[in-house]
Amino acid sequence: MGIAAYLLWGLFPLYFDALRPTGAWEILAHRILWSLLLCVIVLAVIRDFGWIRGLRGQYRLIAGVGIAALLIATNWVVYIAAVTSGHTSDAALGYFLNPLVTVALGVVVLGERLRPLQWAAVGIGVLAGVFLAVAGGRFPWTSLALAFSFGMYGLLKNKVGAHLSALHGLTLETAILAPLAAIALAVIATWGGGLDFGRHGGVHTTLLVLSGVATAVPLLLFAAAARRIPLVTVGLIQFATPVMQLLCAVLFLGEHVSTARWIGFGIVWIALILLTADTVVTLRRARAGRLSE
Repeated sequence: MGIAAYLLWGLFPLYFDALRPTGAWEILAHRILWSLLLCVIVLAVIRDFGWIRGLRGQYRLIAGVGIAALLIATNWVVYIAAVTSGHTSDAALGYFLNPLVTVALGVVVLGERLRPLQWAAVGIGVLAGVFLAVAGGRFPWTSLALAFSFGMYGLLKNKVGAHLSALHGLTLETAILAPLAAIALAVIATWGGGLDFGRHGGVHTTLLVLSGVATAVPLLLFAAAARRIPLVTVGLIQFATPVMQLLCAVLFLGEHVSTARWIGFGIVWIALILLTADTVVTLRRARAGRLSE
């Protein structure tokens, strides 16, 4: 289930590229609304609406989930815009940087202490960002926006969303975002030249509708896998997604990746190898310590 989730996420560039010429904001709105509808249908089938009553008076939880929803919506729209504008490799870089950003946020926001290999990984990650900005001729805004928005989303989910299952969390997040999505569609329909929904054939319309399924299924698979396999395994599997995104960009979407960009990717991969090695060694030591007690 974990592999399936990350493979599906890895194929997202092909999915969203197939939604052209629809703009990123309309795709985002459809993704939110159809995801909410799917969640409501699933909850109705399994008769699981009782958890909603438990949200009464949970203002801090709802506010935290609301901020998390805005962060994931930001992540989604930046990602969609990158793919549909021919910058999928920027998106792949963002998800390669995400583990490093998550570690850095742990230090800055949570006051966590890093081990030497973690410090080295973060330092190399910063070096990669500087190199890409200088050698690439432009600051990697898209990559950093994706990495930080998803990193902050994960941080908030860890703090305020731990009491919600994946299905409940996605339902609440999309319910919070639904009014904004409806407003976005109304604005596009009125002042943005009209909606693309239904204007480009049945296949295109079907893909827009199925964006809810494409959003919910890998999230639910990931949640199911995360409860059953070790964290280090989850961490290792997650690198399949940006690798596949990069392959999709180069092999299927015809994007050119410059030599400087490949060098930047290589620097990031060195940092990720160090981070992974630190995680594996630490978990092995902890396991050996428990066995010796």
